[in-house]
Amino acid sequence: MSGSAVLPVLLALVAAMLFACASVAQQSAAASVPEGDSLVAGLLRSPRWWAGVIGDVGGYGVQVAALWVGSVLVVQPLVVSMLLFALPLSAKFSGFRMTRRIWLSAVSLALALAVFIVVGDPTEGHSNAPWSEWMIPLVIAGAVVTGCVVAGLTSKNPGHRALCLGAAGGLLFGVAVAFTKFVTDLVDKDILGALTAWQTYALVGCGVVGFYLQQRAFQAGPLSASLPAVTIGEPFGAAFLGITVLDERVRDGPVALAVIAGSVAVMIYATIALSRTQAGVTEGAAAG
Repeated sequence: MSGSAVLPVLLALVAAMLFACASVAQQSAAASVPEGDSLVAGLLRSPRWWAGVIGDVGGYGVQVAALWVGSVLVVQPLVVSMLLFALPLSAKFSGFRMTRRIWLSAVSLALALAVFIVVGDPTEGHSNAPWSEWMIPLVIAGAVVTGCVVAGLTSKNPGHRALCLGAAGGLLFGVAVAFTKFVTDLVDKDILGALTAWQTYALVGCGVVGFYLQQRAFQAGPLSASLPAVTIGEPFGAAFLGITVLDERVRDGPVALAVIAGSVAVMIYATIALSRTQAGVTEGAAAG
């Protein structure tokens, strides 16, 4: 491997480690806030949470640098490996043991998501869709997010709450990604137009609410339930709006479609398995 090929790989792995450390710090801080107390106030007072925010900012910066010198298809699958850093780090600091089943689920999820990114490889669409084309897909996405939030808030199982709230936050991050395409293209042409466009405020709103739901997921249950749900929710949300609104297209050959469908099935199964497995470990430790 040449030096020019090694650099983006190293940068992507550094970004993944920073994201992993940030997630562990934020989840630890959120979990320490009692359910009845104000989550936002508790997080703002937590040095651990602020350290996690700094880690996220650093991770995004290194990820941008990796994308600057390497391709998306090299960088993004490697960034997904943050799951394999975050879960053992979380287990170490929380006192839980990473079982073989947890490792298998985590590796399967990371590999399936990497395959989904590489094989899907959507073609670039357009970014000037009118409101009439956004409306129905946004209503559908909003209904799914609302259903996840309701399921998370009403569940008594910590793993299930973290899974549902994390999925809702991840889906909103994906919706924000779709809006980002429109806003960045508009900024290049008309900065004042970008300031008055509804998509700009929808982007900010989705990002803020998604981040809040992510922190609620961190507060609700173990990282192995919340982080995988956030991680797969984002590409799902972005792909849904990319295909239905922005006219992006994934590879449509029969083999590619079969691989994509298989990857999606593995991601969903592994995410649910992680939430159930770690919830069982948590309950067993509490009983002991």
